[in-house]
Amino acid sequence: MTPEKILVVDDDPAIRNLIHRFLSQQGYQVESGEDGQTGLELFEQLNPDLVVLDVNLPDTTGYKLCKEMQSRTGVFVLMLTGRTDEADKMKGFAEGADDYITKPFSLVEIGARVAAILRRVRQKKNPPEPQIRVFGQLAIDPVRREVVLAGQMVALTALEFDLLYCLASKPGRVWRRSELLQKVWDYEYVGADRVVDVHIGQIRRKIEPDGNQNSMIQTVRGVGYKFVETTT
Repeated sequence: MTPEKILVVDDDPAIRNLIHRFLSQQGYQVESGEDGQTGLELFEQLNPDLVVLDVNLPDTTGYKLCKEMQSRTGVFVLMLTGRTDEADKMKGFAEGADDYITKPFSLVEIGARVAAILRRVRQKKNPPEPQIRVFGQLAIDPVRREVVLAGQMVALTALEFDLLYCLASKPGRVWRRSELLQKVWDYEYVGADRVVDVHIGQIRRKIEPDGNQNSMIQTVRGVGYKFVETTT
């Protein structure tokens, strides 16, 4: 079996080498870079399954690099930061990050987060064969992992697609945030449930660009979210 490929981009050599060595010992194929330019060059060469990306880089920000990589391949991104500000995390998620770890962290935590994301990578590469789901002008294709709205392709990140498909797979069901974290992120997220809210907001802006009040993804106050079928 071909090992999964991981790119580590961090300007701190101690942290970069520690993560590189640890993930290599777990059986992954790992490459690492110290700045945005090197990271992007390695990204093009490696075509990684996952990028472990530091927010602070000497020549750019992790946010910008995350957005650039996402736009090219929709790669899964695990961001690292020494900042504890909640707004900082939300900015990372808004740029397409799939998960976030705050420094200092343990290698056990890194290993668990990486394993969980890579399980989703494997699901993406080997999807089931369900039918395309159509809700009015919205079509969701789980095999091609494409979303079309009124004949136009909607650009979703890998995580946004997984979250939308999870909700749409059972219209009318109310999902607690904790259930969505377990189902979509594939583990119990260590942090605020607001991570779900941020990604829901991103999806809504993309599939409801006019701010339609009759939202397909409805908030159930004090509980979570549900997907409501529409025929218009």
